[in-house]
Amino acid sequence: MKILLVDDSKTMRNIQKGILAQLGMSEVQEACDGLDALSKVGAYEPDLLLVDWNMPNMDGLSFVRKYRSMGRHTPIIMVTTEAEKARVIEAIKAGVNNYVVKPFTPDGLAERIKETMSRQAA
Repeated sequence: MKILLVDDSKTMRNIQKGILAQLGMSEVQEACDGLDALSKVGAYEPDLLLVDWNMPNMDGLSFVRKYRSMGRHTPIIMVTTEAEKARVIEAIKAGVNNYVVKPFTPDGLAERIKETMSRQAA
């Protein structure tokens, strides 16, 4: 499974990559913000996107809206510190398939990925 990690924090991308590697997912591409992700997503064609909300240049929510407006249906999990219910609802309305609040456990992230991908397959 090909995954695109979109987060402005190199440390956070490394943590997520480590967890994904433990889950046997090693095809991972990284982007440092929404604009970087938009430039990579077409050629890379990921099966799943893990997107941070708060980033410079283009935040995660703007990226999700732009990506969905391009007719893309790839599952997106928002990985963020934004835990407020109104923000979660806003992200889901924008086209996010699932939501993980930082800090998360490896098991928590793994569970969200499994949930998201099994719903996609159904």
